[in-house]
Amino acid sequence: MVAMGICHLFNDTLQSVVPAMFPIFRGELGLTFTQLGFITFSLNIVASILQPVVGFISDKKPMPYALPLGMVSSFIGVAGLAFAPDYWIILVAVIFLGLGSAVFHPEGSRVSYMAAGNKRGLSQSIYQVGGNSGQALAPLISGFILLPLGQRGAALFLIVAAIGIFILSKISRWYKEQLREAGLGAKKKAFISSLPVLTKKQVGIALGLLMIIIFVRSFYVTNITSFYIFHLTENYNFVTDKGQLIIFLFLAMGAVGTFFGGPMADRIGRKKVIVISTIVPIPLCLVLPYVPVWAILILLTAIGFSIMLSFSVTVVYAQELVPNKIGTMAGLTVGLAFGMGAIGAVVIGILMDYIGVYSTMVVVSLLPILGLVAFALPKDGKVAA
Repeated sequence: MVAMGICHLFNDTLQSVVPAMFPIFRGELGLTFTQLGFITFSLNIVASILQPVVGFISDKKPMPYALPLGMVSSFIGVAGLAFAPDYWIILVAVIFLGLGSAVFHPEGSRVSYMAAGNKRGLSQSIYQVGGNSGQALAPLISGFILLPLGQRGAALFLIVAAIGIFILSKISRWYKEQLREAGLGAKKKAFISSLPVLTKKQVGIALGLLMIIIFVRSFYVTNITSFYIFHLTENYNFVTDKGQLIIFLFLAMGAVGTFFGGPMADRIGRKKVIVISTIVPIPLCLVLPYVPVWAILILLTAIGFSIMLSFSVTVVYAQELVPNKIGTMAGLTVGLAFGMGAIGAVVIGILMDYIGVYSTMVVVSLLPILGLVAFALPKDGKVAA
């Protein structure tokens, strides 16, 4: 579980290199904001579409060595980013990164599930907190590594990818051995669920509600991580570096929330944690656009922690809704988060162009209210050891 969490940290750190390089691409290669937007879109949409596909295929036939191969794809992508002479090579590079992410996430989630026993929430939290921590590093990577070293500085992250390939090769051997020893028993174990027996219609409705919750969370987090900096600079006169540190704090607290959400769900239930994670941020998000400077730090800390409390829990909940499709559900939920982030970036950007930064922040602050659909999710119980 810990090894998978570390590799998830590596994987998402490599992805964080992309937005961290935007100031470099704009300064050294002269890319437009539209081109930067399409770079983000290409990365996220490839990861979004392919994750459930990879999960579905691996449910039919597990692929232990897909994990290091996915990291090899990310290695190629980072090399492309570091040495790309023009925009089109960068697009190809981020597609390789997206492919690596699409392969890594569903298979990594499956390994965490296999290693979890009856601590699925804890296991998924350890796995997901690695990824969220990697994403949180983007502002620091930009400020302390890439801005001083330039585009070629991204080559340093080839070392991270190489270490990831090595560790994942070891994990893949364990994964293969587990499949060999357990045989059909591994598949039977996957059918144990904390949820009551549900009809196909009830499962479909529950998955639909879960998708709405993931949509709300991903859309709002994209708003804060990619666009809130413009609100800080335009309406509070923040300098960019100081604003990026506040965004980092939001992401860091999100990683903390992700970690605590899983064990909490093991103790009190998946649905309860999901409901808490949707209710608590609503009033905080509603007042955020209007508060003075001193309150921003407090609110973003609380929002980051609470809104990400359910990140790993929604993955486990989806897996238990359809327990014979562990990889597919992991790919669907995490892939949807990537997809909603990609679409959210485009929509929020358009809103800012048409109604302004401040008005966009006000509109997006209403979005978490949709998360109240969590009350309609089926109630779960405890998982037997």
